[in-house]
Amino acid sequence: MSTSTLQGWSLRPATAGDVEAISEIRAAAMRPDLERLGRYDEHRVRQRLRDAYVPEHTAVVESAGAVAGCVALRPSEDGCWLEHFYLAPELQGRGIGGAVLAGVLARTDAQGVPVRLNVLQGSAARRLYERHGFAMEREDPVDVFMVRLPRAGS
Repeated sequence: MSTSTLQGWSLRPATAGDVEAISEIRAAAMRPDLERLGRYDEHRVRQRLRDAYVPEHTAVVESAGAVAGCVALRPSEDGCWLEHFYLAPELQGRGIGGAVLAGVLARTDAQGVPVRLNVLQGSAARRLYERHGFAMEREDPVDVFMVRLPRAGS
């Protein structure tokens, strides 16, 4: 994932050393939705990130010289999975998430592959994904599974 700078933030490739900072951002970003669903666990919210973290598939969002979020794009047999897309709560709502997502989707469109993700039921993030062309494939009591087909000419 390339480096870009806009609105006081930048994107850089992740390293193994980023995992703890990212796990803290994940815990803060997901806490309200997980608490609403009765599923927040102080240890598990961090450990799930640690267990699934693959720096080679991850980009780190930096703001003011510090880790402020991340996004991972994991290749799969039929496209890619957008995973671990977190932004520090104090930076949400500033257009950063939309800009990061647009950049990721420009890459997958150029590759001509669909992108899948799952988002917690009731999460405000679902609206961001829908604005970028994701549609629900299926859902369960906890997650909504979404897909976005590649856009031609992007």
